Amino acid sequence: MNLNDFAQHWLKSWNSHDIEGVLAHFSEDVEVTTPMIKVATSGDEDTIYGKEAVRKYWTTALKKFPDLHFKLICITEGVNSAAFYYETVLEKKAIEVMYFNSEGLVTKMNAFYSLQE
Repeated sequence: MNLNDFAQHWLKSWNSHDIEGVLAHFSEDVEVTTPMIKVATSGDEDTIYGKEAVRKYWTTALKKFPDLHFKLICITEGVNSAAFYYETVLEKKAIEVMYFNSEGLVTKMNAFYSLQE
């Protein structure tokens, strides 16, 4: 897997609000943990499981934040993992850490956001 190609497709898909394009890189049993789940859904969960649950969350989030846009600052690479550092909604900076399986699909993602100032 070429991480730069992955990042550019991820960024282009997010910025065009193409949820299916983003989801193409995720496994069916993906686990996503982010404080934005509570913000976008007004719910109590901060972790969701499975591609269908992620699709539902991201669809809800895009309705709540129709001007969502990511500006990629930096990509870092780990062992079967990567972290993307970017600017996002609500004037926040974020880091998403993604873990990949042997097919190059994301199986787990953790997101971290800057504190509100």
